[in-house]
Amino acid sequence: MGSPEQISQVEDIRYVYGGIPVNFAYTLGVAGERFFREIMENGRFVGTRCQQCEYTYLPPRLYCERCFAGLDDQWVEVGSQGTVEAFTVAHLDLDGQPLAEPQLLALVRLEGADGLLVHRLGQIEAEDVDIGLPVRAVFRPRRQRKGSILDIRYFRPVAS
Repeated sequence: MGSPEQISQVEDIRYVYGGIPVNFAYTLGVAGERFFREIMENGRFVGTRCQQCEYTYLPPRLYCERCFAGLDDQWVEVGSQGTVEAFTVAHLDLDGQPLAEPQLLALVRLEGADGLLVHRLGQIEAEDVDIGLPVRAVFRPRRQRKGSILDIRYFRPVAS
């Protein structure tokens, strides 16, 4: 049911009261399903590679975002070691509440991939993190994995 008020300028609309009942199901999709299944079952990362653009997607995609080539048959294993490309220290949770302890978060580029993963850093203090720091994924024990990004406990520094 529309508003009984006649509005001639879009700028005149300020508020619309009411609710819109929305039900939806969000799936991981084919690429996400395979990505998380590999982590859960095998403790390894897979991506998709565009041969034309020479770009390896991690997380994987089913088509190249640069040239639109199909990638559903272009799966490659990506290493569990990589480098920190950017990092931050989070002091608040997703609801804006203070964390009991600050969390180190990083953008990690894994060996053999062009894309980045956002994840926690562990076994390191904030003052010891630098851009370019070599890190390795630490996976949960197999029986504790559920098929999510949290199957990766964190990335830890690689001993020199």
